Amino acid sequence: MEGKRNYETIIVGCGIAGASVAHFLTERGMTDILILEREDQPGYHATGRSAAVLVELDLVPSVLELKTLGAAFLRRPPDGFSQNPLLKESGILTIFQESMWEIIEQMVPRMEELGASVKLLTPPEVVSMMPVVSPKNFDGAVYLPEDGHIDVHELLWSYLRHAKNNGAELCCGVEVKGIDVSKGRCCGVITNAGEFKARWVINSAGAWSGKIGKLAGATPIELTPFRRTIITFAAPLDLEVKDWPLTADLTNQLYFAPESAGLLASPMDEDAMEPCDARPDDLVIAMTIDRMERLTPRLVPKSLRNKWAGLRTFAPDQVFVVGEDPMVKGFFWLAGQGGAGIETSPAVGRIAAELIIDGHTDLMDAQTLAPSRFAED
Repeated sequence: MEGKRNYETIIVGCGIAGASVAHFLTERGMTDILILEREDQPGYHATGRSAAVLVELDLVPSVLELKTLGAAFLRRPPDGFSQNPLLKESGILTIFQESMWEIIEQMVPRMEELGASVKLLTPPEVVSMMPVVSPKNFDGAVYLPEDGHIDVHELLWSYLRHAKNNGAELCCGVEVKGIDVSKGRCCGVITNAGEFKARWVINSAGAWSGKIGKLAGATPIELTPFRRTIITFAAPLDLEVKDWPLTADLTNQLYFAPESAGLLASPMDEDAMEPCDARPDDLVIAMTIDRMERLTPRLVPKSLRNKWAGLRTFAPDQVFVVGEDPMVKGFFWLAGQGGAGIETSPAVGRIAAELIIDGHTDLMDAQTLAPSRFAED
Protein backbone atom coordinates (compact mmCIF):
# COMPACT_ATOMS: atom_id res chain seq x y z
CA MET A 1 0.00 0.00 0.00
CA GLU A 2 1.23 3.45 -0.88
CA GLY A 3 -0.17 6.91 -0.31
CA LYS A 4 -2.21 8.08 2.64
CA ARG A 5 -1.03 7.01 6.11
CA ASN A 6 -3.08 9.15 8.50
CA TYR A 7 -6.78 8.62 9.29
CA GLU A 8 -9.35 9.67 11.83
CA THR A 9 -10.31 6.04 12.46
CA ILE A 10 -8.85 2.63 11.63
CA ILE A 11 -11.13 -0.40 11.85
CA VAL A 12 -9.34 -3.73 12.39
CA GLY A 13 -11.37 -6.51 10.79
CA CYS A 14 -14.06 -6.40 8.12
CA GLY A 15 -16.63 -8.89 9.22
CA ILE A 16 -20.16 -7.72 9.95
CA ALA A 17 -19.05 -5.77 13.04
CA GLY A 18 -16.38 -3.72 11.26
CA ALA A 19 -18.60 -3.14 8.22
CA SER A 20 -21.56 -1.99 10.32
CA VAL A 21 -19.60 0.50 12.42
CA ALA A 22 -18.00 1.87 9.24
CA HIS A 23 -21.47 2.45 7.80
CA PHE A 24 -22.86 4.18 10.88
CA LEU A 25 -19.75 6.32 11.38
CA THR A 26 -19.78 7.57 7.79
CA GLU A 27 -23.53 8.15 8.01
CA ARG A 28 -22.78 10.51 10.91
CA GLY A 29 -20.14 12.34 8.88
CA MET A 30 -16.91 10.65 10.03
CA THR A 31 -15.59 9.69 6.62
CA ASP A 32 -11.81 9.56 7.12
CA ILE A 33 -11.80 5.83 7.84
CA LEU A 34 -9.53 2.93 6.87
CA ILE A 35 -10.86 -0.64 7.22
CA LEU A 36 -8.13 -3.28 7.39
CA GLU A 37 -8.96 -6.92 6.67
CA ARG A 38 -6.34 -9.65 6.95
CA GLU A 39 -8.09 -12.03 4.54
CA ASP A 40 -8.53 -11.48 0.81
CA GLN A 41 -12.22 -10.64 1.21
CA PRO A 42 -14.57 -9.23 3.87
CA GLY A 43 -16.68 -11.59 5.96
CA TYR A 44 -14.46 -14.63 5.45
CA HIS A 45 -14.68 -16.09 8.95
CA ALA A 46 -17.69 -15.98 11.32
CA THR A 47 -19.79 -13.66 9.14
CA GLY A 48 -19.61 -15.97 6.15
CA ARG A 49 -20.17 -19.18 8.10
CA SER A 50 -23.19 -18.47 10.27
CA ALA A 51 -26.67 -19.97 10.09
CA ALA A 52 -27.73 -16.46 9.03
CA VAL A 53 -30.87 -16.10 11.11
CA LEU A 54 -32.66 -13.54 13.25
CA VAL A 55 -33.79 -15.11 16.54
CA GLU A 56 -35.33 -12.64 19.00
CA LEU A 57 -34.76 -14.99 21.91
CA ASP A 58 -31.80 -14.94 24.27
CA LEU A 59 -31.21 -15.78 27.91
CA VAL A 60 -28.79 -12.83 28.25
CA PRO A 61 -30.95 -9.70 28.75
CA SER A 62 -28.64 -7.25 26.96
CA VAL A 63 -28.25 -9.57 23.97
CA LEU A 64 -32.02 -10.00 23.78
CA GLU A 65 -32.38 -6.21 23.71
CA LEU A 66 -29.77 -5.87 20.97
CA LYS A 67 -31.48 -8.56 18.89
CA THR A 68 -34.85 -6.81 19.02
CA LEU A 69 -33.22 -3.49 18.17
CA GLY A 70 -31.46 -5.09 15.21
CA ALA A 71 -34.67 -6.78 14.08
CA ALA A 72 -36.45 -3.47 13.49
CA PHE A 73 -33.69 -2.41 11.06
CA LEU A 74 -33.61 -5.78 9.27
CA ARG A 75 -37.37 -5.75 8.69
CA ARG A 76 -37.53 -2.12 7.59
CA PRO A 77 -34.10 -0.86 6.51
CA PRO A 78 -33.78 2.81 5.55
CA ASP A 79 -34.80 3.68 2.00
CA GLY A 80 -32.01 2.85 -0.40
CA PHE A 81 -29.93 0.92 2.12
CA SER A 82 -30.10 -2.43 0.36
CA GLN A 83 -30.91 -3.62 -3.14
CA ASN A 84 -32.80 -6.69 -1.91
CA PRO A 85 -34.78 -7.58 1.25
CA LEU A 86 -32.55 -8.31 4.24
CA LEU A 87 -34.92 -10.68 6.05
CA LYS A 88 -37.18 -13.55 5.01
CA GLU A 89 -39.72 -14.02 7.81
CA SER A 90 -39.66 -17.82 7.63
CA GLY A 91 -40.14 -18.24 11.39
CA ILE A 92 -38.07 -19.65 14.24
CA LEU A 93 -39.34 -22.55 16.36
CA THR A 94 -37.49 -23.35 19.60
CA ILE A 95 -38.51 -26.33 21.73
CA PHE A 96 -37.66 -26.92 25.38
CA GLN A 97 -37.91 -29.45 28.16
CA GLU A 98 -39.48 -28.61 31.50
CA SER A 99 -36.76 -26.84 33.50
CA MET A 100 -35.78 -24.51 30.67
CA TRP A 101 -39.39 -24.17 29.52
CA GLU A 102 -40.32 -22.50 32.80
CA ILE A 103 -37.53 -19.93 32.34
CA ILE A 104 -38.62 -19.20 28.78
CA GLU A 105 -42.26 -18.70 29.78
CA GLN A 106 -41.15 -16.02 32.24
CA MET A 107 -39.17 -14.25 29.48
CA VAL A 108 -42.08 -13.84 27.07
CA PRO A 109 -43.52 -10.60 28.56
CA ARG A 110 -40.10 -8.92 28.24
CA MET A 111 -39.72 -10.15 24.65
CA GLU A 112 -43.13 -8.72 23.77
CA GLU A 113 -42.31 -5.46 25.54
CA LEU A 114 -39.23 -5.13 23.33
CA GLY A 115 -41.35 -5.66 20.22
CA ALA A 116 -40.93 -9.34 19.38
CA SER A 117 -43.89 -11.32 18.06
CA VAL A 118 -44.06 -14.44 20.26
CA LYS A 119 -46.33 -17.48 20.36
CA LEU A 120 -46.17 -20.25 22.98
CA LEU A 121 -47.04 -23.65 21.54
CA THR A 122 -48.04 -26.93 23.16
CA PRO A 123 -46.43 -30.20 22.01
CA PRO A 124 -49.44 -31.15 19.81
CA GLU A 125 -49.33 -27.72 18.15
CA VAL A 126 -45.62 -28.14 17.48
CA VAL A 127 -46.06 -31.59 15.96
CA SER A 128 -48.82 -30.30 13.68
CA MET A 129 -46.35 -27.69 12.40
CA MET A 130 -43.25 -29.93 12.38
CA PRO A 131 -44.25 -33.61 12.12
CA VAL A 132 -40.63 -34.79 12.23
CA VAL A 133 -40.24 -34.02 15.95
CA SER A 134 -41.56 -36.22 18.76
CA PRO A 135 -43.58 -34.73 21.67
CA LYS A 136 -41.78 -37.06 24.09
CA ASN A 137 -38.65 -34.94 23.69
CA PHE A 138 -40.05 -31.55 24.80
CA ASP A 139 -42.66 -29.82 26.95
CA GLY A 140 -43.37 -26.67 24.97
CA ALA A 141 -42.08 -24.29 22.33
CA VAL A 142 -41.63 -20.64 21.44
CA TYR A 143 -42.55 -19.68 17.89
CA LEU A 144 -41.27 -16.39 16.46
CA PRO A 145 -43.26 -15.98 13.23
CA GLU A 146 -41.63 -12.70 12.16
CA ASP A 147 -38.03 -13.91 12.54
CA GLY A 148 -36.12 -15.99 10.04
CA HIS A 149 -33.35 -16.00 7.44
CA ILE A 150 -31.02 -13.02 6.97
CA ASP A 151 -29.37 -12.31 3.61
CA VAL A 152 -25.92 -11.86 5.14
CA HIS A 153 -24.21 -11.09 1.84
CA GLU A 154 -26.71 -8.31 1.12
CA LEU A 155 -26.37 -6.89 4.63
CA LEU A 156 -22.56 -6.95 4.68
CA TRP A 157 -22.12 -5.40 1.25
CA SER A 158 -24.82 -2.79 1.83
CA TYR A 159 -22.91 -1.61 4.92
CA LEU A 160 -19.69 -1.52 2.90
CA ARG A 161 -21.21 0.10 -0.18
CA HIS A 162 -22.56 3.03 1.83
CA ALA A 163 -19.37 3.36 3.89
CA LYS A 164 -17.18 3.40 0.77
CA ASN A 165 -19.51 5.79 -1.05
CA ASN A 166 -19.14 8.12 1.93
CA GLY A 167 -15.35 8.02 1.83
CA ALA A 168 -14.23 4.98 3.85
CA GLU A 169 -11.37 2.91 2.40
CA LEU A 170 -11.20 -0.89 2.53
CA CYS A 171 -7.86 -2.71 2.25
CA CYS A 172 -7.81 -6.51 2.25
CA GLY A 173 -4.76 -8.71 2.73
CA VAL A 174 -3.40 -6.38 5.43
CA GLU A 175 -2.61 -7.92 8.81
CA VAL A 176 -2.20 -5.86 11.98
CA LYS A 177 1.03 -6.85 13.73
CA GLY A 178 1.10 -4.20 16.45
CA ILE A 179 -0.79 -1.29 17.99
CA ASP A 180 1.00 2.02 18.43
CA VAL A 181 0.33 3.44 21.91
CA SER A 182 1.88 6.65 23.26
CA LYS A 183 1.29 8.13 26.71
CA GLY A 184 -1.74 5.93 27.33
CA ARG A 185 -3.42 6.71 24.02
CA CYS A 186 -3.74 4.52 20.95
CA CYS A 187 -2.44 6.41 17.92
CA GLY A 188 -2.20 3.87 15.11
CA VAL A 189 -1.39 0.36 13.90
CA ILE A 190 1.64 -1.48 12.58
CA THR A 191 0.88 -3.85 9.70
CA ASN A 192 2.55 -5.99 7.06
CA ALA A 193 1.94 -3.00 4.75
CA GLY A 194 3.55 -0.46 7.04
CA GLU A 195 2.35 1.90 9.76
CA PHE A 196 -0.89 3.87 9.81
CA LYS A 197 -1.81 6.64 12.23
CA ALA A 198 -5.30 7.27 13.61
CA ARG A 199 -7.09 8.97 16.48
CA TRP A 200 -9.31 5.91 16.97
CA VAL A 201 -8.56 2.21 16.46
CA ILE A 202 -11.63 -0.03 16.50
CA ASN A 203 -11.00 -3.65 17.42
CA SER A 204 -13.55 -5.66 15.43
CA ALA A 205 -11.30 -8.62 14.69
CA GLY A 206 -13.75 -11.35 15.72
CA ALA A 207 -11.99 -14.41 17.10
CA TRP A 208 -8.71 -12.45 17.01
CA SER A 209 -10.06 -9.52 19.08
CA GLY A 210 -8.39 -10.76 22.27
CA LYS A 211 -5.02 -10.88 20.54
CA ILE A 212 -5.48 -7.37 19.13
CA GLY A 213 -6.35 -6.15 22.63
CA LYS A 214 -3.11 -7.63 23.97
CA LEU A 215 -1.12 -5.88 21.22
CA ALA A 216 -2.51 -2.59 22.53
CA GLY A 217 -1.84 -3.40 26.19
CA ALA A 218 -5.55 -2.85 26.75
CA THR A 219 -7.76 -4.17 29.54
CA PRO A 220 -7.22 -7.95 29.70
CA ILE A 221 -10.47 -9.53 28.48
CA GLU A 222 -10.55 -13.30 28.03
CA LEU A 223 -12.39 -13.55 24.72
CA THR A 224 -12.79 -17.23 23.83
CA PRO A 225 -13.63 -18.53 20.35
CA PHE A 226 -15.91 -21.60 20.23
CA ARG A 227 -16.33 -23.73 17.13
CA ARG A 228 -19.83 -24.29 15.71
CA THR A 229 -20.40 -26.92 12.99
CA ILE A 230 -23.06 -27.12 10.26
CA ILE A 231 -23.82 -29.88 7.76
CA THR A 232 -26.08 -29.76 4.69
CA PHE A 233 -27.87 -32.64 2.99
CA ALA A 234 -30.82 -33.58 0.79
CA ALA A 235 -34.30 -33.52 2.31
CA PRO A 236 -36.38 -36.72 2.28
CA LEU A 237 -38.33 -37.01 -0.98
CA ASP A 238 -41.65 -37.37 0.85
CA LEU A 239 -41.28 -34.07 2.75
CA GLU A 240 -41.77 -30.52 1.48
CA VAL A 241 -39.31 -28.58 3.65
CA LYS A 242 -38.67 -25.25 1.90
CA ASP A 243 -41.19 -23.34 4.06
CA TRP A 244 -40.22 -24.89 7.39
CA PRO A 245 -39.04 -22.60 10.17
CA LEU A 246 -35.60 -23.10 11.64
CA THR A 247 -36.28 -25.57 14.45
CA ALA A 248 -34.00 -25.68 17.48
CA ASP A 249 -34.05 -28.07 20.43
CA LEU A 250 -32.06 -26.19 23.05
CA THR A 251 -32.33 -28.93 25.66
CA ASN A 252 -31.01 -31.71 23.40
CA GLN A 253 -28.70 -29.40 21.40
CA LEU A 254 -29.77 -29.73 17.77
CA TYR A 255 -31.18 -27.37 15.17
CA PHE A 256 -32.19 -27.86 11.55
CA ALA A 257 -33.59 -25.62 8.83
CA PRO A 258 -34.23 -25.42 5.08
CA GLU A 259 -31.11 -24.61 3.07
CA SER A 260 -31.08 -24.13 -0.70
CA ALA A 261 -32.76 -27.27 -2.07
CA GLY A 262 -32.31 -29.31 1.09
CA LEU A 263 -31.65 -29.01 4.82
CA LEU A 264 -28.90 -27.96 7.20
CA ALA A 265 -28.32 -29.15 10.76
CA SER A 266 -26.02 -28.33 13.65
CA PRO A 267 -25.31 -30.06 16.98
CA MET A 268 -24.87 -26.58 18.50
CA ASP A 269 -21.33 -27.57 19.45
CA GLU A 270 -19.18 -25.19 21.47
CA ASP A 271 -15.58 -26.39 21.42
CA ALA A 272 -13.19 -23.76 22.77
CA MET A 273 -10.10 -23.22 20.62
CA GLU A 274 -7.51 -20.69 19.57
CA PRO A 275 -8.43 -18.30 16.73
CA CYS A 276 -8.06 -20.18 13.45
CA ASP A 277 -9.59 -20.93 10.08
CA ALA A 278 -12.06 -23.37 11.66
CA ARG A 279 -12.73 -26.74 10.06
CA PRO A 280 -15.43 -29.30 10.91
CA ASP A 281 -14.44 -32.28 13.03
CA ASP A 282 -15.54 -35.78 12.02
CA LEU A 283 -16.51 -36.68 15.59
CA VAL A 284 -18.76 -33.63 15.80
CA ILE A 285 -20.40 -34.57 12.50
CA ALA A 286 -20.98 -38.10 13.82
CA MET A 287 -22.52 -36.56 16.95
CA THR A 288 -24.87 -34.54 14.74
CA ILE A 289 -26.08 -37.66 12.95
CA ASP A 290 -26.50 -39.46 16.28
CA ARG A 291 -28.70 -36.67 17.65
CA MET A 292 -30.78 -36.64 14.48
CA GLU A 293 -31.31 -40.41 14.73
CA ARG A 294 -32.61 -39.87 18.26
CA LEU A 295 -34.63 -36.69 17.78
CA THR A 296 -35.57 -36.46 14.08
CA PRO A 297 -35.04 -39.94 12.58
CA ARG A 298 -36.95 -39.10 9.38
CA LEU A 299 -34.33 -36.50 8.51
CA VAL A 300 -31.17 -38.59 8.95
CA PRO A 301 -29.13 -38.02 5.76
CA LYS A 302 -27.81 -40.81 3.59
CA SER A 303 -24.91 -38.58 2.58
CA LEU A 304 -23.72 -35.01 3.14
CA ARG A 305 -23.62 -32.26 0.56
CA ASN A 306 -21.39 -29.93 2.53
CA LYS A 307 -19.94 -29.29 5.96
CA TRP A 308 -18.28 -26.28 7.53
CA ALA A 309 -17.40 -24.68 10.84
CA GLY A 310 -17.04 -21.16 12.18
CA LEU A 311 -15.94 -19.51 15.41
CA ARG A 312 -18.32 -17.74 17.80
CA THR A 313 -16.40 -15.58 20.28
CA PHE A 314 -17.65 -14.83 23.80
CA ALA A 315 -16.58 -12.74 26.76
CA PRO A 316 -16.67 -14.57 30.13
CA ASP A 317 -20.12 -13.17 31.00
CA GLN A 318 -21.55 -13.83 27.49
CA VAL A 319 -22.21 -10.09 27.07
CA PHE A 320 -20.86 -8.08 24.13
CA VAL A 321 -17.79 -5.88 24.64
CA VAL A 322 -18.45 -2.45 23.11
CA GLY A 323 -16.74 0.75 24.15
CA GLU A 324 -13.50 2.65 24.63
CA ASP A 325 -10.89 0.84 26.67
CA PRO A 326 -10.43 2.37 30.14
CA MET A 327 -6.67 1.83 30.07
CA VAL A 328 -5.83 2.83 26.48
CA LYS A 329 -7.71 5.86 25.22
CA GLY A 330 -8.67 5.78 21.57
CA PHE A 331 -8.72 1.96 21.53
CA PHE A 332 -12.33 0.88 21.02
CA TRP A 333 -13.64 -2.65 21.56
CA LEU A 334 -16.29 -4.07 19.23
CA ALA A 335 -16.02 -7.72 20.15
CA GLY A 336 -17.52 -10.76 21.85
CA GLN A 337 -20.70 -10.96 19.78
CA GLY A 338 -20.92 -14.73 20.13
CA GLY A 339 -23.34 -16.14 17.61
CA ALA A 340 -25.43 -12.97 17.42
CA GLY A 341 -23.19 -10.52 15.59
CA ILE A 342 -25.12 -10.44 12.33
CA GLU A 343 -28.63 -9.97 13.70
CA THR A 344 -27.48 -7.37 16.23
CA SER A 345 -25.16 -5.45 13.88
CA PRO A 346 -27.68 -2.69 13.03
CA ALA A 347 -27.90 -1.86 16.74
CA VAL A 348 -24.30 -2.54 17.78
CA GLY A 349 -22.81 -0.64 14.84
CA ARG A 350 -24.97 2.37 15.64
CA ILE A 351 -24.20 2.21 19.37
CA ALA A 352 -20.46 2.06 18.66
CA ALA A 353 -20.66 5.00 16.25
CA GLU A 354 -22.61 7.10 18.76
CA LEU A 355 -20.18 6.31 21.57
CA ILE A 356 -17.24 7.35 19.39
CA ILE A 357 -18.79 10.53 17.99
CA ASP A 358 -21.06 11.66 20.85
CA GLY A 359 -19.55 9.91 23.85
CA HIS A 360 -22.94 8.37 24.70
CA THR A 361 -25.92 6.56 23.15
CA ASP A 362 -29.62 6.65 23.89
CA LEU A 363 -30.28 3.31 22.19
CA MET A 364 -29.61 1.27 25.35
CA ASP A 365 -27.57 1.35 28.57
CA ALA A 366 -24.08 1.15 27.09
CA GLN A 367 -22.54 0.50 30.51
CA THR A 368 -23.77 -3.09 30.29
CA LEU A 369 -21.48 -3.56 27.28
CA ALA A 370 -18.52 -1.47 28.42
CA PRO A 371 -15.04 -3.08 28.59
CA SER A 372 -14.53 -1.26 31.90
CA ARG A 373 -16.47 -4.07 33.61
CA PHE A 374 -13.33 -6.19 33.22
CA ALA A 375 -10.92 -3.58 34.56
CA GLU A 376 -9.24 -4.30 37.86
CA ASP A 377 -10.22 -2.03 40.75
